[in-house]
Amino acid sequence: MAADSSFDVVSKVDRQEVDNALNQAAKEVGQRFDFKGVDAKIAWSGEFIEMEANSEERVKAVLDVFQTKLLRRGISLKALDAGEPRVSGKLWKITASTKQGIKQEDAKKISKLIRDEGPKGVKTQIQGDELRISSKKRDDLQAVQKMIKEADYDFAVQFVNYR
Repeated sequence: MAADSSFDVVSKVDRQEVDNALNQAAKEVGQRFDFKGVDAKIAWSGEFIEMEANSEERVKAVLDVFQTKLLRRGISLKALDAGEPRVSGKLWKITASTKQGIKQEDAKKISKLIRDEGPKGVKTQIQGDELRISSKKRDDLQAVQKMIKEADYDFAVQFVNYR
């Protein structure tokens, strides 16, 4: 009898790619004419990304530049959790972070979708912040991947450990 094939559904962001996007955004913010004289900058602050400028519009523009760089590097904007602009002294700031892992409720939503609409014989198993999906037929797994991509959740989804 053939062994089950499986893959994991995860929500992880490559920190190095985020760092590369941040460095590109910082370089662009430092060079662009519309950011001259507005004290605009973007940098890591521990696990968070800090953006600041002297007006609300400029700090939102810094965030926009950063989001553009993330998209170019293949990182979904659903993985970025950016806060609202706030005043801190004379500067406006936005703090952003990256979301890692699938929450328990979100994993249950995916499991329910697969149970209700997916092919028969597909099994799901929640393992911490991952979801393992297995089946005897690889075609069923590919159908499940397509279904998950089309479901358009509010978090980034990747598929790993396909065996």
